[in-house]
Amino acid sequence: MVMGKCALTPLGGAGDAMAGYKGYGWATIVESLSTAFQSGPFGEEVCGIDRKTGKKKPMPLGHFFLAINIESICPLDTFKNNTGKLLRALRESRKSPTGPGRIWTAGEPENDERLKRFAQGGMTVPPSLQADMVALRDNRPGLKDRYSKLPFENKNRCS
Repeated sequence: MVMGKCALTPLGGAGDAMAGYKGYGWATIVESLSTAFQSGPFGEEVCGIDRKTGKKKPMPLGHFFLAINIESICPLDTFKNNTGKLLRALRESRKSPTGPGRIWTAGEPENDERLKRFAQGGMTVPPSLQADMVALRDNRPGLKDRYSKLPFENKNRCS
């Protein structure tokens, strides 16, 4: 590598010489955290296809969530500033002349779409999902008090 000419991607680069193993290591950590705590399936067991019959099968995916109290490590404003600098640097990186153009950071396309939808009055919630949400609220203690009306209930509901 030549100073100022290139950089590793956040999860490593291509091949051993460029630290590509880091991406494999991170993927292994994520898979481990998402399966080991709940003794969940992994690999072939979550491929979505029964290899014997070729038919679709459920994918019982595991999940792992981590909450960090940022302020126990550093001031929140410092964290936000540092994270902002990192994300801006990633987006402003030199782009490949043959690449797709913009460099996106995690969540940007989704956030852009969210902002677009809110500008148009919000998202459409299908009637079947509306019914599920109402039933969930009505059958769970305390939720009816907290959410007496869901946003879609203020509009003409589809039945």
